[in-house]
Amino acid sequence: PEKLLLEYEKPIIFHVIDSLNDSHCFSKVFAATSPNSPDTKHELEQRGIETLDTQGNGYVNDLNFLLQKMDGFVFVVSGDLPLLDEEIIQKLAEFNSESVWTSFLVSKEFLNSLGLESNLLVKCDSIECAYTGISIINAAKIKNSNSVKENYIILDDKRIAFNLNTKKDYELLSGS
Repeated sequence: PEKLLLEYEKPIIFHVIDSLNDSHCFSKVFAATSPNSPDTKHELEQRGIETLDTQGNGYVNDLNFLLQKMDGFVFVVSGDLPLLDEEIIQKLAEFNSESVWTSFLVSKEFLNSLGLESNLLVKCDSIECAYTGISIINAAKIKNSNSVKENYIILDDKRIAFNLNTKKDYELLSGS
């Protein structure tokens, strides 16, 4: 099955959608979909979740495409965070940044302590960190994501650190 439909009590994507809705932090929750995941789009629509179509040209390109059509602050979260819950969403949404783009990171050391790895690392305050797939973006001030200075917040929390990028990650999740 498509990655976001892998089961962890329920399909992974619904852990994310339900957490966002249950947090009561947002006026609207929708899912970005692409031609690469037709079954996921179908399942989302069956549950009455609004979807926005992207071209399926990769995370950064698809996100940039959608941000061009939005205004105001947007809370962006990857659909493959099965441990996400409304409590951590509320905590993240409280971060009030003047930055155009704020991304949440976990330290590489913390990630590795969970048995997870990432190839997409960034230095923050001389600490090697991994992206969580969660950002707060002021879409009104975005013209092109390539020209935006990112603000980073390191938050070592299993609920945002555990995203499914490999079969090994899913096996770790299923074994926990």
